[in-house]
Amino acid sequence: MKIAFIGLGNVGGKLAGSLLRNGFDLSVRDLDKAAARGLLERGARWGDSPKAMAEWADAVITCLPSPAAGAEVMEADDGVLAGLASGPGGKLWLEMSTTDEAEVRRLGGAVAARGGLPLDAPVSGGCHRAATGNISVFAGGERAAFDKALPVLTALGRRILHTGALGSASILKVVSNYLATANLVSLCEALVTAKVAGMDLGTTFEAIRISSGNSFVHETESRVILNGSRDINFTMDLVRKDIGLFSAIAERGGVALELAPLLVDIFRDGERQYGAREWSPNIIKRLEEACRVEVRAPGFPAQITDFEPEAPGYEVVVERPPSES
Repeated sequence: MKIAFIGLGNVGGKLAGSLLRNGFDLSVRDLDKAAARGLLERGARWGDSPKAMAEWADAVITCLPSPAAGAEVMEADDGVLAGLASGPGGKLWLEMSTTDEAEVRRLGGAVAARGGLPLDAPVSGGCHRAATGNISVFAGGERAAFDKALPVLTALGRRILHTGALGSASILKVVSNYLATANLVSLCEALVTAKVAGMDLGTTFEAIRISSGNSFVHETESRVILNGSRDINFTMDLVRKDIGLFSAIAERGGVALELAPLLVDIFRDGERQYGAREWSPNIIKRLEEACRVEVRAPGFPAQITDFEPEAPGYEVVVERPPSES
């Protein structure tokens, strides 16, 4: 299968690398051609335009920073839709960006009208797992499209979940990111509180890790917080974008959110103080500076590493409880 991959940012570049590592014929493109250098050196080809890439490929993957960027790549005169219209039907479009489900459905309708098979397929689990092919993938769309895309999805990730109709994966992705953000902020408060209470922070980390307070975010982001690097390849502006997408879904459903607006305010203040492109775990600096402490501990890594060996991906089957008789 020939794959066209557009968008080589913190996550996209690593996902494209998994495809190349697993033997796919790969074409890549990014606004910054330098982002493609390593992939090109390893055998990928450069895509001259999204249209040309869509004409060449069996599947087009987009992994872009915003819904506006996605619309431009898809709908420009030399965009993906133009390439789908001039080629044979049955080509896949995998939208792997974290984006708005209504926009996915709108663009997916345009893909289908040109004979393509749309899926939204965002990933979850961090850049370290994107690099090793062990990340989780949510995939929404028709079952036939999912089955056709499964060999690609299992090369990109370890655990693949078919979430339902087109757009459903995007909803679940922003729900997951919202929960991760809420967990990050609560961990920041917990670590600063432990520090001012005189606790050893290495011991504090272990106490949380072996207790009911443990979480994926603690086992990853708390490590780089305590190291001081705060580097998780994810920035404050992206956090606020994701919370905004989550809040929009809730608003459409009439859910009166209470915690999400506070998180928006916290990260808006973080952007004001430290910049939109600051690493998101550095939101802890607001509390560190207010309390005049530094949350650091020896022995923690500067970057998160996935020590789980790469293994073939597989579909996660949702277990349903037996119906009551």
